[in-house]
Amino acid sequence: MSWITLTTTSFRWEAELMQQLLAAHEIPARIVDLGIASYFGAGSATALQVLPEHQQTASLLISPIEEDSSQ
Repeated sequence: MSWITLTTTSFRWEAELMQQLLAAHEIPARIVDLGIASYFGAGSATALQVLPEHQQTASLLISPIEEDSSQ
């Protein structure tokens, strides 16, 4: 089974929050640690991965909401 990296972040809690959002929509996701935990609580690099068939939906779910600029 191959996984696709959807996004990377410096804070594991961000990846966990996105993973919970995807789980609420029944999209399987996993978090992969990319490095050693940094010093002084600055976080460690993590990747959020999904299965290829869920990539497009997952990307839409975790992307920022665009504001309507026509007003």
